[in-house]
Amino acid sequence: MAVLRDQLTAGDPDRRIGVYSGIGLRVPPGGPGERVDGRVAPDLTLALRGSFRNKVVWQTPDPVLLVTEVTSAFTAHRDRVQKARSYARAGIPVYLLIDRETDEVVVHSEPSGDDYAHKSVHKLGKPVPLPAPLGFTLDTAAF
Repeated sequence: MAVLRDQLTAGDPDRRIGVYSGIGLRVPPGGPGERVDGRVAPDLTLALRGSFRNKVVWQTPDPVLLVTEVTSAFTAHRDRVQKARSYARAGIPVYLLIDRETDEVVVHSEPSGDDYAHKSVHKLGKPVPLPAPLGFTLDTAAF
C-alpha cells in the first residue's frame, strides 16, 4: 500500500489531492443478496485535500476522486462485484481494483447507474493509465 500511496501522491504535483486510509463512506445500499449495507471503508481513498477534516464517521462520497480495494481470498467477490456496484451508484469517478487472486489491476471509470461504463484490465506489473480526473500512469511492477 505504501508504494501505491507514494505513486498517487507523486501523480499530483500541485498537492491538491489527499490520499486517505481508514475513511468510511456512505454509499447507496446494495440490492437483494448484496452484503453492502450503505457503508464501506475502501483500502485507499483519494479526495481533494482537506475533504475529511470533520469528525463524521461515515463520510459523503462527493469529494472522492478514486477508491482502491486490494482483494484477499475473503473479500474478492465483494470487491469485484458488490463494492463496484456501490461505488458506481455513489458516482465515484474511478474505482481501482488490485486483484491479487487474478494478478490483475482493473480500472473502473465513468459511473453509470449500478455499473461503470468503462473497465480496463491490466496484468499486474504493467503500467496502468488512470483516466480523468487523475490522468497519470501507475507503475504496478512494485506491487
